Parts: sequence; C-alpha cells; structure tokens
Amino acid sequence: MAAGQGPLAGRTALVTGGNRGIGRAISLALAEAGADIAIAYRTRTPEANETRAKVQRLGRRAATIQTDVSVGAEAIQLVERARRELGEIDILVNNAGEIRPQPVELITEQDWHDLISVNLTSAFLITQAVLPAMRRRRWGRIIMLSSVAAQLGGVVGPHYAAAKAGVIGLAHSYATLLAKEGITANAIAPALIHTDMVTNNPRATASLIPVGRFGEVNEVASVAVMLATNAYITGQTISVNGGWYMTS
Repeated sequence: MAAGQGPLAGRTALVTGGNRGIGRAISLALAEAGADIAIAYRTRTPEANETRAKVQRLGRRAATIQTDVSVGAEAIQLVERARRELGEIDILVNNAGEIRPQPVELITEQDWHDLISVNLTSAFLITQAVLPAMRRRRWGRIIMLSSVAAQLGGVVGPHYAAAKAGVIGLAHSYATLLAKEGITANAIAPALIHTDMVTNNPRATASLIPVGRFGEVNEVASVAVMLATNAYITGQTISVNGGWYMTS
C-alpha cells in the first residue's frame, strides 16, 4: 500500500511496548492501514529500531522513544516527544506490560505494586496525557491490552490478573465519559499468544486452549486495526483467546 493510502491515512498512533511481540504486530498492522507510528519501549533498543525500520518500509513515518511509562513524568514526556516528531496522537494502544509468574505464597507486596504499576497505572498515565488533544479535536481511539487473566485468573498470578481486570474497568470508564466526544475506548483480552512472555512461562500450555494452539500476534493486531477504524464500537472487551473464555 502506498504512503497516504489506507483507512488510517493521516492518523498517528502511539503504541506502548511497541517494539516486539503483540506491540510490534499492532504497530505494523496500524502502519499498513495508513497510520504513522510512535513506538514506545523500555528495553531492547535493537528490536525497537527494527520495528521502526519495518514501519518506514511500509511508507509511514515512525519514531522510537525509550521510556518507562509507569512513571508519570516520563509518560508526559513521551507524549510530548511523540507529538513533536509525528503530530498529535489520534490512536493510543496501551500495550506495555510485564508478567511475573510466581507461586501465590511467594508474591510480595513489592511484586503487587510492580505489576499494578507497569500493567495498569501506565495505561492511566498515558491516556490522561493524550486525552486533552483528542478532546480538542473530538476524535480518538483508545485501545487497552488486557488479558484472559482478567476473566479467568490466568496462569501468572493474582497480581497480574488484578492489573488486567483494572485495564478493562479503565477502558469502560473512559468509554462512558467520552462517548459523545468522538473518542472510543475498548479493551482486547488475548490468551496465550505466541510471544516470549508466553513461551517462557512453564504454566502456559496450548492444552489450555480449546482450539488446541497458541494464538498468533497478527490475530490480535487485526482486532486493534478494527477498533481503530470503527467509530461505533466503544466500551467493549474483545476476547482473542481460542475459546478459553466464552462470552454470551
């Protein structure tokens, strides 16, 4: 697809944790749909640079920004830098996250705070930073990456499950508050997607999934593009989980 074409042409997306795994797949899928991409990441700079190059080969502008999105001041600086390099943020994908599989009796107060901070607080901080400009322009798409852990408990632990459940609540609240302002907010809840985070977790096995396999990152990314291009879906949690958790 040539530059300037696509349903998201002229839009700018900020993807946290956008350098690898699900975040990389979403960054590339949004670029294929026409968006310019700001790739936020905390570690693994070579992977961030590789993702940026892939976006640029699709004919889109791209920027890589190293930051810790769980820190308020850094979240604000991230949005300001993305704005300087690419323009106002139209699409926010809160994908940054961390897992810490632990026996329940070994989870400490610090473990709890760490996972809430990275998986939930970061989404609040970045969303608050991008909202003023979205509200001025009366257009925005907020996409939160939750997890089947929010619905079933998952295979990491209660600290992770609680954080991902909070992400769903956050999306629902923003959707309710912003529905009349042209801004949608939704969550995606994947289960056992084929990434390093999953394959390095010995509790994660494909036998847990009714379809009998891990999901692929592109199967999550396609849902993100759908939510970014649809103005009528808001306040929803889209499950991408191979049938592990079924909704009515």
